[in-house]
Amino acid sequence: VFWNWKYGNPSLITLFHFCPFSALPKVQWLIFVAFLLMYLLSLCGNAAVAVIVCTNRSLHTPMYFFLANLAVLEMSYSSVIAPLALANLLSGRKATISLAGCGTQMFFFVFLGGADCILLAVMAFDRYVAICHPLHYALIMSWMVCVHLITGSLVLGFLLALQLTVLIFRLPFCSANEVNHFFCDIPAVLQLPCSDIHVHQAALFIVSVMVLTVPFVFICISYVFIVDAILRIRSSAGRHRAFSTCSSHLTIVLLQYSCCSFIYLRPSSSYSPQQGQVVSVVYTFVTPILNPLIYSMRNKELTEALSRVLGRTFLPYWE
Repeated sequence: VFWNWKYGNPSLITLFHFCPFSALPKVQWLIFVAFLLMYLLSLCGNAAVAVIVCTNRSLHTPMYFFLANLAVLEMSYSSVIAPLALANLLSGRKATISLAGCGTQMFFFVFLGGADCILLAVMAFDRYVAICHPLHYALIMSWMVCVHLITGSLVLGFLLALQLTVLIFRLPFCSANEVNHFFCDIPAVLQLPCSDIHVHQAALFIVSVMVLTVPFVFICISYVFIVDAILRIRSSAGRHRAFSTCSSHLTIVLLQYSCCSFIYLRPSSSYSPQQGQVVSVVYTFVTPILNPLIYSMRNKELTEALSRVLGRTFLPYWE
């Protein structure tokens, strides 16, 4: 139940307000154009990766299966944030969102973002098996195992997001209903309740550890074995190929986990709304653009498949 005690009698709060990025309309328009371009690029890039993997039989392997699912997750969780943020920027005034809408946005963001982080750990396990146990790779990473790993990532993200969102939106929200952010991010919303939130902050920390710290430690352990195995490869070409397939994944891991950890694993007392907005732009707009670019530039098979698709699409118009 959400009550407003400002005027003595309790009244139901129905809306949250988002703070604008700037009071200057021209700055708002510049931010709108930048966000729109980044969002469209992320949609096009990730959609291209997903379609290319699905339509090319040569890419029907566990590594590319996970990559296609990662691209779909990137499109999905950025789409939870970007359209509303763009609409708010375009409106030119203080934007609002209903309580139900805020809770829904928070749930899907945590659900899809959490599944995304867990999937990155699954991809590290796939690279570990491929490089450290190549003879048993087909047996260990069967299609049934791959589907179970994807399903497990989604189910775990769903359960954590559901519990955290329900716990937060059972809090009493009083007269303060201005979210100092461009979407219903958890640290920003937790600045608004008029009751004790220590339990909720502890729950956020536990969920963040499960989604960020545990997978990151697992990734680090996997890459210790991966690097050791790569250094023992005698062929320089083999070492280069192994490093190229892992470096793109590791780049995305470091960018994603560092930004998210900066927001969700820091003490709540040191949370800065301004810093939160800037860092959130990185993992909601910038990272979804970089994922397809980094994987395309560092992966020869994906680049060749993309070139064939573009050739078949545009070559007839030039003939």
